[in-house]
Amino acid sequence: MSSTASAVVAPGAAEAPVSKAGRWQFWGRLMVVPYLLVFAIFVLYPVCYGLWLARHPQSYEHLVADPIFFRSVINTIIFLVVAINVKMLVALVLSGFFVQGRWWIKILSGIFILPWAVPSIPTILSVRFMLNPEWGVINSTIFRLTGLDGPNWLNDPTLALGFAMLMHIWKSLPFWTLILVAGRLAIPGEQYEAASVDGASSWQKFRFISWPALRTLYVTSLILSMIWTLGDFNSVYLLTGGGPADLTHVLATLGIRYLRLDQVDLSMASIVVALPLVLPLVYLMMKRLSK
Repeated sequence: MSSTASAVVAPGAAEAPVSKAGRWQFWGRLMVVPYLLVFAIFVLYPVCYGLWLARHPQSYEHLVADPIFFRSVINTIIFLVVAINVKMLVALVLSGFFVQGRWWIKILSGIFILPWAVPSIPTILSVRFMLNPEWGVINSTIFRLTGLDGPNWLNDPTLALGFAMLMHIWKSLPFWTLILVAGRLAIPGEQYEAASVDGASSWQKFRFISWPALRTLYVTSLILSMIWTLGDFNSVYLLTGGGPADLTHVLATLGIRYLRLDQVDLSMASIVVALPLVLPLVYLMMKRLSK
């Protein structure tokens, strides 16, 4: 009897947890639906619609025939090679400075991080006003000190692109410095103490202790910075507007130029041609993160 009763009760006891788990799965899936709808409406649909607009081969023929497109590609490559490497190298050096525990360095680090914390629009536009050739603070100071008129800083394509890269470096440098500081703090202090006992110099400590520990983080940050820089719209557009004569455009701002000319197909095509640069970087990034 007891075995028969247990055999009868056991199925009912097993059904309750199963049905309860089924209810939780139902409500869990229901809660995910709004996020899926938001993703589909604001991410998936715009991407698919943009690819559909850029489906015509004639759009790419017209794009290649535009000399501004090739200038934008060159500017993008220069931006990636120069700005990112300078930014990451300076961040690596500054991370060794800010990792020190002195009280005045902590205060200085709080001031240093402000450019990254404040919004891009007011900061970049304020620099643009400072570079104004007529009433900007830089040329006004030059005139008061020398009696000479200052140059038109943003009217020269080389200077304008250089200032745009400086703005990008200045704006994003604190973030990457903070990332590398966190990497340095993860290195055990006993290794540096042992190296000091052995008489190692600062360069030897960096070469044999800091850099091997930071190399993976540095390369990963470099790849991620390249992906973000390819989409950096603010540094160029807010400072130069792509000028003078559309000679400082990068791929991230070239689409706006075509939109202003009411050439939507070329705008989408200029974004699609950037995918061969973005997708390999995304692949490398995901491959490194999966290790």
